[in-house]
Order: sequence, then C-alpha cells, then structure tokens
Amino acid sequence: MSQPTIESILQEKRLFPPPTEFAQKAHIKSIEEYKQLYEKAKTDPEGFWAELAETELDWFQKWDKVLDWQPPFVKWFVNGKINISYNCLDRHLTTWRRNKAALIWEGEPGDSRTLTYAQLHREVCQMANVFKQLGVKKGDRVGIYMPMIPEAAIAMLACARIGAPHTVVFGGFSAEALKDRLVDAEAKLVVTADGGWRKDAIVPLKEQVDKALAAGAPTVENVLVVKRTAQQIQMEPGRDHWWHDLQKGASGECPAEPMDSEDMLFILYTSGTTGKPKGVVHTTGGYNLYTHVTNKWAFDLQDTDVYWCTADVGWITGHSYIVYGPLSNGATSLMYEGAPRASNPGCLWDVVEKYGVTIFYTAPTAIRALMKMGEHHPNSRNLTSLRLLGTVGEPINPEAWIWYNRVIGGDRCPIVDTWWQTETGGFMITPLPGATSTKPGSATFPFPGIIADIVNQEGESVDGNNGGYLVVKHPWPGMMRTVYGDDDRFRRTYWEYLRPKSGEYIYFAGDGAHRDEDGYFWVMGRVDDVINVAGHRLGTMEVESALVSHPAVAEAAVVGKPDEVKGEDIVAFVTLEGEREPDEVLEKELKQHVVQEIGAIARPGEIRFTEDLPKTRSGKIMRRLLRSLAAGQEIAGDTSTLQDRSVLDKLRGGA
Repeated sequence: MSQPTIESILQEKRLFPPPTEFAQKAHIKSIEEYKQLYEKAKTDPEGFWAELAETELDWFQKWDKVLDWQPPFVKWFVNGKINISYNCLDRHLTTWRRNKAALIWEGEPGDSRTLTYAQLHREVCQMANVFKQLGVKKGDRVGIYMPMIPEAAIAMLACARIGAPHTVVFGGFSAEALKDRLVDAEAKLVVTADGGWRKDAIVPLKEQVDKALAAGAPTVENVLVVKRTAQQIQMEPGRDHWWHDLQKGASGECPAEPMDSEDMLFILYTSGTTGKPKGVVHTTGGYNLYTHVTNKWAFDLQDTDVYWCTADVGWITGHSYIVYGPLSNGATSLMYEGAPRASNPGCLWDVVEKYGVTIFYTAPTAIRALMKMGEHHPNSRNLTSLRLLGTVGEPINPEAWIWYNRVIGGDRCPIVDTWWQTETGGFMITPLPGATSTKPGSATFPFPGIIADIVNQEGESVDGNNGGYLVVKHPWPGMMRTVYGDDDRFRRTYWEYLRPKSGEYIYFAGDGAHRDEDGYFWVMGRVDDVINVAGHRLGTMEVESALVSHPAVAEAAVVGKPDEVKGEDIVAFVTLEGEREPDEVLEKELKQHVVQEIGAIARPGEIRFTEDLPKTRSGKIMRRLLRSLAAGQEIAGDTSTLQDRSVLDKLRGGA
C-alpha cells in the first residue's frame, strides 16, 4: 500500500505534555512507567493479564489456564468463574462505596435521578427476578431497545447477573433494523419503554417494537415496558408487561450466577457495507478485565470523579464506558437522555456545571457540531470542574482538537484520543493522561498489552515514518470471540484479509494508519476511504483535515468520484461555520487552500455545500452513501444506521 503524503495532518508539531500536578496524582505517572508496563506486557502477556485479573477483579473460581489461542479463536482465563454484574455491584457493597452514587441520570426535560451502589444493586436484582418470572434462563438472549434512562443499564446488568446474553439495539433504529437483530439473536424477551425524549420530541419506542414483532420475530415471548413518557401505547395482553407493576412484587435479592469466563455476555450488531449486520460476540471474564483496566488507566479514574461518557448504551462505547468499565471500578457514571437542540443548544454544558463533571468523553463529530454553535454556550457556563477530556468514534482533526482543548478544557485538561472498535471491546491505542505527551490528531501509543503494528498488503511491517494497514499481532482479553452464528465470516473478515508469508494470524482492523518518527500512531480512517487520483493514493482524512483548517469550514467529508482521466476525482461535501454563506469565491478559495495544505494532486474537483452530512446514529459520517451520490448511483447496502434520512434526501435533490 503506497502511502499518501499527509503533511496536512502531521504538520501539526505542537506537543502537549501532561500537566505536572495531574501526572503526580495519576495512576500511571510518567512515560517511563508506561514503557515499563508496555515491555512487561509484551515480554510476558499471560503473566501481565493474569496479575491484573487477580488484583482488579473478584472471581468465584480461579482459572486453570490464562490463554488458549487457537487462531483465530481465543479463550482467556479458561475455566475461571466470574460474574460481571457482581464485579460492578456486589463487591462494592462491603465498602464505603455502598452509599456512593453509581449512576447519575439527567432526563432531557430536566428530571433527574441518582442511584447509589446499594440502590442500583437492589433494582438490578429486582429486574433479574422479573426476567426469571418471565421465563428467561441462563443462555437465553434478551433484546434491549431503550432510551437513555437508568433502566437501560439496569436491564444490562440484570441480564449479566443471571447469565442471559443481551443484545442492545440503539433506540433510534427502525422497526425493520430491530426485527433483524431480534431474529438473528433469537431473543426471548424484549425490554423497552413507552418512549424516550430526544431533541424535544418523543421517540415512540414501544410502537417500533410492536411493528418489529408484527413483521416477524417468532422467538420473542414477552415484552417488558418501562413507563417514561406516559403517552398512549398499545399493550398486548399476555405478551406485554409494565415494569412498574412487576417490580412491586420482585425481591431485591438475586444471587449472581457464576459464569464461565468464556460464557457469552452480549451480542452487539455492527453494520456491514452490504448484507445483514454482524453480531459481534463478547464473553465475560476477559471483557470485564479489559474494560475495567482500560477505563481506569486511560481515564485515570479516581474515587472523586464524576465521569460522563455522552454515548448511547446502544453502542459499544456505552457498554464498555458507561456501564461495565466505570461500575466495575466503583466510579460515578453519568447518563444523559437528550442532545443539544434548538430549545437548549448549551444543554451539555448545563449538565457539566450542574453535576461538577470531571471527565467528559464524546465524539469528534459532536465536537465539530459544538464548534459550529459557537463559543458563547460553553463560555457562559462554569466548566472548571473538568480535569480530563476524551474523544471516540473516528480520528479527530487537529483544528477540532485545539478548539476542544482551549474552549472546553481551558488549556488545562489532557485529551485522551482513543482508537478502538466494537470488535476490540475497549481502547487499543490511547494516551495515558499522566504519562503521554499528546499531539493533536494522534491517538499516540498502544495500550499496554496491545501489540499494534502497521503493515503492507503482504502483511509485512513497514519501516520508519511510513503508513499502511493497522493490525494487532497478539490476542488481548477484550477482543470479540466470533460473529454470532458465523465463525467463517469472523475468520474471513478480520483474520484472513492480510496474511504474512509466515502464515501467522493478525487482526486486521480495517483502518489505515501512519506511524511518525516519534512512534506516534495516526489513524487515517477506513482503508476503503482512500481515493486514487492519477495513481496517487490520498486518505480522505488528510483532505478533510485540510478543509476543516480553513476558518469558514465547520465539517467536511471527502469521497472519490470515477473519472475517465484520473481514475478518481475528489468530491468534498462541506458544511460552513455559523452564518457563512457559500459562493463561487469561497469554493475557489477552499480548493486553493487544500492545494496549499497538501499539494495540487489533492485539489477537489468539486465542492458541494450542505447544511448537514449523512451520519450514523453514533455520529460517524457515512462516506459510502456520499460516494454513491457523487457518482450519481443509487444508494445500496445497509442504511439502518442512518440517523436522519432527510439529510440524504436534500443531498440527493442537490446532486
């Protein structure tokens, strides 16, 4: 894989060392300590993870063997017995954390609720007992289709408590997408709500469940409904049950089921470009350990923190870093139901100020949207409680990083730019905030125990200051185990795309990356997001980063369009800052700006101005759809994750 010139990203040479006071109190206090941990894990990975498993988690029975690696299939802590719900709840009840806030919840209309560890334990046990009452047994799958309310986390923990794997479906998905996931997982029970609040409107969740079941999900026997919005809904006699009715008679005690370390914890569906979504399978022991340790070290979790990850529990970020990782650490995790909206564009900063949030973790897409709204919203709130910021979901362009650091972090908060995936379970490449000097736009270094590398098409390591495919060369505890019901798809998708001549199995992440002269990793985006212009391969991120560095541009998405002469030409979809209006002068200026930043080869052939970009419900730009639009083709493949179809309709109308 020939690597494009990427000066537009790597020309950012500023280095941000950890604040001295922060480093002194951090779990990992220096780059030397990080290097020692990394070498220890690389030299003896089994010993490294075994030591952490013993010291950080509670086990009912110790394992016989740390690692069983039969490529590409893996088992961690073989024959160990554990329960992640126990580690998130029960073990804290014998300490002072019993009366500590476990979950702080803020609803979009302004209602709120705080659950201590003791209170959360009681409600989880009650829901687990209700699940049993509804016929759910160990091994049965439970579908969860919920708004961002405490009962979503409670349902997940209740499933884990009795050994019923959950599949959480994001509450914005369509009935058809929900049905497909319930059918594939063969779910026995669905947990939902009458509705949820988002941007001042009610999302009709129960109505969507009814449509999904009417379309055919024959394994679903019961539906448990939480009352949230109190609008009129249809309740099917015998099938549908109100949570508040069944909770009244449910015991607040339910022993945690001893689970084998490799028992399935959950299935989480991630969309492919075509065909049905992939059911990513995660198991219990290794996932518990990995989310626990990565959350603790990368976010430097302290007992005094109020930690807020803005993701939805329907995504892996919500699983790992709203529910399981923070609660296993005994942290206070904040959940927010709503989103910035016309009636309150500064709502996120209201929540930070109200609860004294100390750690704030969000997506680059959200950061760019907040930039577009202007600085007056955060500047009018007191954000001095913040001590650490994080980003997740896609590479962050340096301009957004600098804004985030200056406006939200007040130039005092380390930024933890995390690279990872649904499939990896937790952070893979990330700064450790007390140890790592950061570069805007770089995820920095691999987490201890992660043997990351950059290889060419033959699977061979590339030397020095070069780029290629991002891979991982040794198993880690949080990794996915398979695609549900399809081991062959798992093998083909992740392990056989790149095979070195030695024949070893390496995990292919699907991303291109670059490693600079200091060893920092720069993730360049999906390898299918590469444009071949007259034989030159250009990463979409570098062109997008160049565009966003122009003061008029809020956000940009770049795709390739077939061209008879060049092979591909560059088409840029651009949203503008504030009140800035598009015109021909600005279009020419932006094209020339890209030339100055990268070179003439990167000059966009066409710039299309748009008010918004098509994104997944987790905030990722769907470049595949933009490629089809740019080429004048019909939209094909899976669009179930599209957040707002009207954006696509507007773009199509203007194409």
